[in-house]
Amino acid sequence: MRKTLFIGLLLMAGVVSAQKIEPKYVVSGREVKATYYYDNGQVRQEGFYKDGKLNGKWVAYNEDGSKQSMGEYSKGMKTGKWFFWSNATLAEVDYNRSKIVEMKKWTKDAIVNRN
Repeated sequence: MRKTLFIGLLLMAGVVSAQKIEPKYVVSGREVKATYYYDNGQVRQEGFYKDGKLNGKWVAYNEDGSKQSMGEYSKGMKTGKWFFWSNATLAEVDYNRSKIVEMKKWTKDAIVNRN
């Protein structure tokens, strides 16, 4: 089990990007908290793995430290409400087993609903 988790983490580390600052992994029981960094030292993303799959809350940041996205995984699949920030826009996306169920988008001037 730990061998599977370790192999999964190694594969994910290669996917995130070739970076100079090594990712940080903290093992707690069956979960691993992972933190990935930009070359400037800012946190790129952080979240949890369980049984080798993305699980629980994940947050991604822009290189300046501002929040880029936030949501939850369950057994490797996006689930529930995810939020994505981009300039003056906020998108709220509802997922069920990594499939988009509903999307709402807010801009400075209006709210746009997409189903």
